[in-house]
Amino acid sequence: MRSLVLALFLIATPAFAEDRATVRKAQIDELLEALKKAQVETEAVVLESHLRQLWLEAGSPAVTLLMARGLRDLKAGSNAEAEQDFGDAITLDPNVAEAYDQRAIARFQQGKIAGAVGDLEETLKREPRDFFAFRHLSEIAEARRDWAAALAAWQKLLEIDPKTPGGEDKLKELRRRALGEST
Repeated sequence: MRSLVLALFLIATPAFAEDRATVRKAQIDELLEALKKAQVETEAVVLESHLRQLWLEAGSPAVTLLMARGLRDLKAGSNAEAEQDFGDAITLDPNVAEAYDQRAIARFQQGKIAGAVGDLEETLKREPRDFFAFRHLSEIAEARRDWAAALAAWQKLLEIDPKTPGGEDKLKELRRRALGEST
């Protein structure tokens, strides 16, 4: 009997994981659609938070654990350790877009600009609607005083998340810096 239960578990596990991924994708699609329709910034913040959580938990339990550890390391300012944790998560599951996004943050905070940009490109290959990745690209471009690139990334963010907190003010500032337009 025990063997039968184990066999059924092993057979059902891939199907369960597949169903879980399908449900997660549907939730993400719904939240992204709601984000585009958000009326106020406070609504957008709540939706952004839910999306971030779904993206952070997109991998297996081991990947999710590594992601949580990496986030703790980031918060503690242990950027090299965070980079390693997110790298380990990527090794276990290279399809988890948020692992690349978070590793980009750790790399950027260490001054590893090329690595951070490369990770953000990987994020967007896996999830082209990841507005956080566009935010991070904009921040990196700003730090480099590449106002045109910062503006372009911010505009992409606003296409996905039109009510991001401070979004319109930031757009005006970046437009002024990039194009010389008055605010």
